Parts: sequence; structure tokens; C-alpha cells
Amino acid sequence: MTSFRDHFAAHLSTIDRSMAELESVTRSAAAALAQSLNNGGKVLTFGNGGSAAEAGHFAEELIGRYKKNRRPFAAISLTADSNALTCISNDFGYETIFERQLEAFVRPGDVAVALSTSGKSENVIRGLRTAKSKGAVTVAFTGESGLHGADADHVIAVPSSNSAIIQEVHLVLIHYCCQVVEDSVTESR
Repeated sequence: MTSFRDHFAAHLSTIDRSMAELESVTRSAAAALAQSLNNGGKVLTFGNGGSAAEAGHFAEELIGRYKKNRRPFAAISLTADSNALTCISNDFGYETIFERQLEAFVRPGDVAVALSTSGKSENVIRGLRTAKSKGAVTVAFTGESGLHGADADHVIAVPSSNSAIIQEVHLVLIHYCCQVVEDSVTESR
């Protein structure tokens, strides 16, 4: 049985490694988000399971607010519409749920943000490929194994194979990105 201290030590170790290894790529991804929103673009987020919840959280922080009152930023969580998800998976297969939505919504200059702790989810990989082919900037939050069969402009790979720890660090990184966006996006459109 894992002790309370061992549980926290594993998280702190991953946080320390993430601080050392992920600063540059996370800053670049946050700058791409801010640039897109400053230029009238939007952010589209997606993932499965706990990553779907984080994708929704990321979008709502941008639409609502993170820390300060400001204009809403254009963000869509592709995991939020159960009608679209079930229709697409029924008619075209589960592996197409993000690909199909991105074909409909993404435009050049938008940012597509994928979350996958394993980096192996076929629907996430296909979504990234579609977004990139349509001219979007792509950001992938993943674990230490990185992406399998997909390329993203910014790969933020948390140095861990533990899904719970990866998701928790993703949330810290998402909040950092929200702070950068709030600090750098102009109020006028």
C-alpha cells in the first residue's frame, strides 16, 4: 500500500521534472494560444475520459475567466456535445469523433488542443492530424510516452507514465496557459 508521503512525493517529483523540462514548450504553446485569440481565432479542446474533463475545463476557463474579468475568449470543447459525439460515433465510428468536428469548426490560425495521457488514442491522433491539415496550430498535452503516430506543433509531455499524475500536471500547465493568455490578450478584438 502506498503511504501518504510516497503518494505526494511521486507528484512532487513529477512537478519538479516538469518545471525543468516543460517551460519552453509550454511558454510557446501559451504564446500561440494568445496570438490566435488576439487575431480573432478560437481554441478547440478535446480528449477522452479525465482528459475530456480537462478539455472542458480549459475551454470554460477561456470563455468565462481564469483570474480576472475580461472579454470571453472563443473556445469550444469538442467533448461537450453528447448529441454530436453519439451521432458521429454511431454513424462513422468512435475514432472519428474529434476529426469530424474539427473538419467542421477549425480554421487556419485556430489552435487545437489535444489531451491524452497515453498519446495513443486514435480519435485524438486523428483529430490532431485533421486540425493540422486545415491550418490550425496544434498543441498536445500527453505523458512521457509522447504521441504515437501524430505530430503536433507543441508537444507538452509530462515526464510520467502515471495517468493520475499526468492529468494533475496537465491541469497545472493549463492554468499557466490561461494566466499567460489573460496577461497577453488585448481587450479589443
